[in-house]
This record gives sequence, C-alpha cells and structure tokens, in this order.
Amino acid sequence: MSSVIASARFSVLDRSRTREGHTGAEALRETVRLAREVEALGYHRFWVSEHHGVPGVAGSAPTVLAAAVAGATDRIRVGTGGVMLPNHRPLVVAEQFGVLESLFPGRVDMGLGRSVGFTDGVRRALGRDKDDADDFAGQLGELLGWFLGGSPTGVHARPSEGLTVPPFVLAMGEGAEIAARAGLPMVIGDLRGREKMRRGIDRYRALFRPSPWASEPYVVISGTIAVAGTPEEARRLLVPEAWSMAYSRTHGTFPPLPPAEEAGLRAMTAKERGFYESGLTGHLAGTEEQVADELETVLKETGAQEVLVTTSTYDRAALLDSYRRLAGIVDAQRNGGRPRPPRR
Repeated sequence: MSSVIASARFSVLDRSRTREGHTGAEALRETVRLAREVEALGYHRFWVSEHHGVPGVAGSAPTVLAAAVAGATDRIRVGTGGVMLPNHRPLVVAEQFGVLESLFPGRVDMGLGRSVGFTDGVRRALGRDKDDADDFAGQLGELLGWFLGGSPTGVHARPSEGLTVPPFVLAMGEGAEIAARAGLPMVIGDLRGREKMRRGIDRYRALFRPSPWASEPYVVISGTIAVAGTPEEARRLLVPEAWSMAYSRTHGTFPPLPPAEEAGLRAMTAKERGFYESGLTGHLAGTEEQVADELETVLKETGAQEVLVTTSTYDRAALLDSYRRLAGIVDAQRNGGRPRPPRR
C-alpha cells in the first residue's frame, strides 16, 4: 500500500471552461453539477476560479459561483482557486468571504492569487495594471486584518470580523515566499514542471513562519490528472485543453474547448503544433496503475499533503469518469488493495 497516496487529501478545481457549441451558462451549471458528483466520490474540496474577458472561461465571479456550489452540496469544502486579490479591494473580498462563511459555516476556503488581468484591455477595464501585483503581500496582510479586527480606519468588516476562513496562497513566482512569511498554506503547480515546483516547496518550507492561520507548512500541489481505461483514452482527455492553450499562446486569446476528435486534426503552424505537443506531455495521465505509480512518485518527491486536480476537457462524461477512477485509486490505497476500475 502507498501510504503517501492513502494519507493525502484529494480536491478539485473546476475553471468552468466553456465548450464549442455550448453557452457560458451551461458551463456554470456543469460546474455546480460536477461539485455534487465529486462530493459523492469523497473529494475534500471543490474550488472555482477567477478569469475576466476570456472566451473559454465562464467563471468570472468566483465568490458568487462558490455560493451556488455550496448551496448545491452538503459536506465538501468550497472555495476559490483563486480570487485574484490585486483586482479587488481587500475589504470587499473579506466581506464576500464573511458572507459565505456565515451562510455555510465551516465549509469555506479562501484561495488567493496575485495575477492581474489576462490582457491590457482587461486590466484597463478592471482599473488595474501589472504593477498592482507587486503589493500582493500588503494586500494579503490587509485582507487577513479585516478578519482579525483592528483596522486603522476604524471600520469593521461585517460579518467577517471574528470569523475563521482558511486562507491559501496560490504560489506563482514570488508567491511561495509570500505564503511562507505570512504563515499560510500554499497551492503550487503545475505537475509538468516538477523541478521548479520542488524548488518552490523547499523555499516555502525553509522560510515558513507560524501564524494564527497555520502552525506549520501545508503544501497543496495542483495540476492535470487524467485517468482512463487505456493510455490512449487518457491522452484524449488532454487534447482539447492542449489545443486551446496552443491557440492562446499564438493568438492572444483563450478559446472554448473543442471536441478532442476535431482538435488534433485542425491545421496548425509549426509553432502552434509545438505548443500543442508540449501541452500533451508531463501530466499525470494513463490507466489506474500508471497514475497510481506517478502519484506515489510526485507525493514522495514533494511531501505534499494535498493534491488539487485541475483537469479540463470537452467530454464531461469522460471527465467525471476520470475523477471516479482517481477516487478509486485513492480508495484502493486506503483499503490496502490495488486500483480497481470503477463500477458504472
């Protein structure tokens, strides 16, 4: 039995990816439906993301969507992966999470990132620029202060003050050091850049300072995991996202996900084809036994306590089947057996 898999928590981040031929409203409803399904499979958390002005993503208001997810589920923790703090005033973010925690006590997580808009146009529309991300540590401190009370303005965040909403820092670049010095749990990815990820984790653990929010380091590794009956079926799950990412890298906009059978046949320049092939590699993808072996390796290498699965694909039935198979791997390890194919 793999003790590292058996002892790790497994969670889901769904980006509400839009699909060709389907609306943004459908994508949001599919996110809520997936939350109910992965709750039944025993996943620990379900998080949603924040993107603005992106054709391929419907999730632009994560705290609103988190409320819908929490209202549709019973036990699973619900949160954001994440709210991009430089886009918002910390008081408003504190108030939003205070409302969520008040409505769904003991189930809400506050995942926070430091990205600012995808394009210049989005940043102008938000009234932000790239430099606003430079003060993320200060914004983070102000946000946490609203929960603890004692603002120098004399204002009190209602109903946030006095509530405990677990904060997490999404570590990109300097994020690992910021998380460590603030004494917060850290979410770091992706699984394709193992060496860079390990360096970030090592730096986080070395610099970690205990805080009211966490007494010791807590590491969540995030990335794509695709599990299917054959390696070829698992690779097929990766194709829509790989194509969309290649398109965004060459056209400057992230499009809706295409069906896998069409995406691989579309005409691509040599540069696009390179990005596309790169997007298919490095993920944890394969059969149950293959993914179990890879999971054991990465968990031993990183010492992570939790895995946040971020898989996106066009075929929603295949996506749910992948999550079901992954849950089967974890259940089998916890029960001392080998991974078994899920019952349908």
